[in-house]
Amino acid sequence: MSDDTIRLAMIGRIIRRRWRLLTILAVVGALVGYGASLLFPPRYTTSTSVLLSGQWEERELLTQAEIATSSVVLDRSAAALRWTGVSGTKLQDQVGAQVTDGNVVKISATADTPERAQRLSDETARQFVTFAAQIANDNADSAAATPSGALRQLVKQTSRRISKLADAADQGRSVESVQARTQLEQLRTTLQGAMDKLDQAGPAANEGSMVVVGAAARPTGQAPPTRIQLVGGGALLFFLLAVIGHLAAARVGRRPRTEPELAAALGSALLGTVDVPGERRAHGPKGRGPLAWTRWLLGVETRWDLPTPRTSGDEASRQIRYRRVGARLREQLPAPRRLLVVVPDGDEIAGRAAKRLVAEAGSDPSPSSSSRGDLMLRVARVSVSRPVVPDRVTESGALVVLSAGSWTAGELAGIAEACADARHDVVGFVAASAVRARPMRSAGHRSNNATPARAVGADVRGGSV
Repeated sequence: MSDDTIRLAMIGRIIRRRWRLLTILAVVGALVGYGASLLFPPRYTTSTSVLLSGQWEERELLTQAEIATSSVVLDRSAAALRWTGVSGTKLQDQVGAQVTDGNVVKISATADTPERAQRLSDETARQFVTFAAQIANDNADSAAATPSGALRQLVKQTSRRISKLADAADQGRSVESVQARTQLEQLRTTLQGAMDKLDQAGPAANEGSMVVVGAAARPTGQAPPTRIQLVGGGALLFFLLAVIGHLAAARVGRRPRTEPELAAALGSALLGTVDVPGERRAHGPKGRGPLAWTRWLLGVETRWDLPTPRTSGDEASRQIRYRRVGARLREQLPAPRRLLVVVPDGDEIAGRAAKRLVAEAGSDPSPSSSSRGDLMLRVARVSVSRPVVPDRVTESGALVVLSAGSWTAGELAGIAEACADARHDVVGFVAASAVRARPMRSAGHRSNNATPARAVGADVRGGSV
């Protein structure tokens, strides 16, 4: 598992180097979204508002919203609409109600046509108001059977008896009769005020009438998700899944890039690093057959997780790197200095580096090459899936040339084991890196800059160059 941080530059590299594959997957996602839109018919949604006048608590409003979508209201709506195959149970998935600000219950309805959605919303609102009024009337009829209703009846009887007592009292002929009439009137007023407060405190006082605030508007557009949304969502989903898949594969399939990682995988030391100028990609697939054309069409022939090639020095500095690798090999190998250069099959950068390494080894004019004999190199390409190295004949060992970040640790270990099976001792490996070459300078200009060239090769014996 790789611990590298996922950066925006990595995502940009995926889009830049895998744009063909991402485009094709986005088109496939759009087709899948279009197919899904054919399975789901278009839906239209509209709503009708019902105003509840009076004072209502939040819980009471929620109760009214539940009543609006109850089975009784939906059954009555289905019976009034008389739609074929539509029952109250089926309408439960098409009708909804919610409470909004201002004591308003909004009843929404969804149907396959704008006309049916409008009719369903209006009819459900009407049936809700009718059913709520029926409940209120039933409550009013049964109010006399409740303790509060009996109390009201008792207060009315008491008020009538007080009126009779007041009429029977002396018609103000004495002070005592006047005081009695006054006290009776005060008692009746007090009882009436208490009953008014009781009526105001009761639930029936808070309930008011319900009014349908206009007819539902006929919908002009489809309810989400629309066909365009499904197509766009499918394309975006497949695009994101492709990017996430690339990132997951990069984190799971860790490939050695640094010198210690490569040395640990091959079990040998690094002899040096060389630069290979990058080439323009050929217009066409690498190979023949439908698989090669498919890989070229998808743009998966080149790796996306390799870093962008850096700008290289001039040709002289690149030549110095190859000759230093040859000098190190001459110092390590006894005569005759013959090596088998092992290159992983499919590694074009390593193949070009090995080819130039062979050319530089045969044309090295350095004193070490003339005094100690020429370095004979033979290139052998080895498949990483089933590595087989030619048996040892006159070679003094094997030199592995590869590009960093192109092969897994298991594949490199397989190459090292194949060399051991063929009785080749791996004397080291060379890491090749693709660079962007600068224009070649003239000989006179290169001679004027001889001092920087010597600074590049200050250390000939150790480390990588």
